[in-house]
Amino acid sequence: MAEKQVLEFTDRGVYCPAGDFYIDPWRPVARALITHAHADHSRPGHGAYLATHGSLPVMRHRLGGITAEGVGYGEVRRIGDASVSFHPAGHVPGSAQIRVEVDGQVWVVSGDYKLGDDGLCDPFEPVRCHAFITECTFGLPVFRWRPQAEVAQDILHWWQSNAAEGRASLLGAYSLGKAQRLLHMLRDRPGPILTHAAVENVNEVLRAQGLPLPDTVRVTPDLDAKAYPGALVVAPPSAFGSTWARRFGPASTGFASGWMQLRGVRRRRAMDRGFVVSDHADWPELHRAITDTGAESIYVTHGYTDIFARHLNEQGYSALVVPTEFGTDEDASEDAA
Repeated sequence: MAEKQVLEFTDRGVYCPAGDFYIDPWRPVARALITHAHADHSRPGHGAYLATHGSLPVMRHRLGGITAEGVGYGEVRRIGDASVSFHPAGHVPGSAQIRVEVDGQVWVVSGDYKLGDDGLCDPFEPVRCHAFITECTFGLPVFRWRPQAEVAQDILHWWQSNAAEGRASLLGAYSLGKAQRLLHMLRDRPGPILTHAAVENVNEVLRAQGLPLPDTVRVTPDLDAKAYPGALVVAPPSAFGSTWARRFGPASTGFASGWMQLRGVRRRRAMDRGFVVSDHADWPELHRAITDTGAESIYVTHGYTDIFARHLNEQGYSALVVPTEFGTDEDASEDAA
C-alpha cells in the first residue's frame, strides 16, 4: 500500500483532502477535476470544473454554462497542498489521466484509457506513481483487439458490399469518441457518409478544435436519403429500429464496440455485423499500463473488478476493488463510448 492516502473513496467520488477537490464525482461538489467529457465522468451540478483544453468544448456543449477552466497536458497546478497535472489517456479527444502529488506521494487516476494510437487522440502517456486507479472495462483475457487498420478494412468491405447490392450501411457508434474515430479510420471512403445529429453536433465542436475529420452530411428531417445511394450512416445505436433509420430503405446494420468480441452480445444486439473497436484498454494493454506506472498499489474500478483485482493480487500487486458510479461497459448509454 502507498504510505499516504492521497485520495479517498467517498459516496460523491474520488476525493483529495489535501486539495479539497474531487475527481470525476458523480454527485454535486464544489470543485471537480474531470478526466474526460463522457457523461458518466463529466456530470452537471458542480460548482467549478477543471479539465483539459481538449475536453472543455464538448463539456460546455453538453453541460451548458458551467464555470470551468482549461489546463494543458503536463501543466502543473497547485491546489491547496496538492500538485495536480493532466496527462494523455488516449480514450477520446481531450481525455486525461490525473496525477496528484501530496508530500512526495503520487497517485494517478486513469479515468478511461487505451494504449493503441488511433491517430486522432493524444496517445496514452505512462505516468510513474505509487498508486494507480485503473478501469478494467475489458479486464478478461478474451478481450484482445486487432490492429485498427485491419478492422477499418473489414468495415470498408462491408460498406462496399452493401452499396453494390443497393443497401445503405447503418453503423452504430457513440456520439463522442467512437464515431469520430470511425470517421477518421474511414477517411479514404468509397462514398458519402451521413451522420445523425447527435454525432454531427460533436463533430462540429471537434472540427472547431482542429481535429482532422472528413466531411460528413448531417441527416435532417428534409434530407432526401435517395440522393445518397449506398451511403454509410453513422448514428448512436439508440437510433436503430426507429422511424429515423427507416428513411434509408433497405439497409445492413453494424455496431462498433469492444463487446462485439463476445458472441452472446452480438446475438442480443441483433445486428448484421459486429466490429470489434474499443476506446478502452484490452487485457494486454491493462497489464502494460499498470506495469509502466511502477505502482505497487492498484485500485480497480468499473468493469470486471473482482476478477481483475484477484488476478493482480496473484501477480504480486496490492489490488483493491473501488465501487464507483461510472459506466461499466461501452453499451450502457449513448455516451459510454
